[in-house]
Amino acid sequence: MWNIPNLLTLLRILLIPVFVGIFYIAIFWAPFVCALVFSVAALTDWLDGYLARRWQQASPFGAFLDPVADKLMVAVALVLLVQSDPRAVLALPAAIIIGREIAVSALREWMAQLGARTQVAVSKVAKFKTTAQMIAIILLIFSRDDTDSPLYGFGMGLLCIAAVLTLWSMLLYLRAAWPSLKSPDRPLNGEEKQ
Repeated sequence: MWNIPNLLTLLRILLIPVFVGIFYIAIFWAPFVCALVFSVAALTDWLDGYLARRWQQASPFGAFLDPVADKLMVAVALVLLVQSDPRAVLALPAAIIIGREIAVSALREWMAQLGARTQVAVSKVAKFKTTAQMIAIILLIFSRDDTDSPLYGFGMGLLCIAAVLTLWSMLLYLRAAWPSLKSPDRPLNGEEKQ
């Protein structure tokens, strides 16, 4: 369980309080270092998956922890950015991205209970969404002290693109899962009815 890919995933979670602490430091270099910490976390997101496949070290623990670490880091970053710049133009794509992550996580969990988790595997659209989202967040963190700068505007535009891709990928997941969702032959236990 304690292989390098899983340790990289744990590092991503441990970086969250470091990221939050630096975000609130009122020093001129804080946005740069904060963006750097998020960049390192984003890099470990790619690296842990790559190493797990290359070294054949994929594990159930890693499969569980990796998406949790990704969603935690992104959600925390978006919440902090919206607090820093509470305009609808930032709050709306942030809400879409966080809401989609919750919905798709619930969908995957439900499909796994049915033994059909592969029907909602990660799509190429989701990978493009993740790339656009990570770059957007890095740019927004780095330039957050100057919301009128072209860099901040570019990050905002990229985040809006990521939000559109987020909705698109969610629709693809729902379409793939729809036969199972509408099937009358799938009995629900008491917990699932709640």
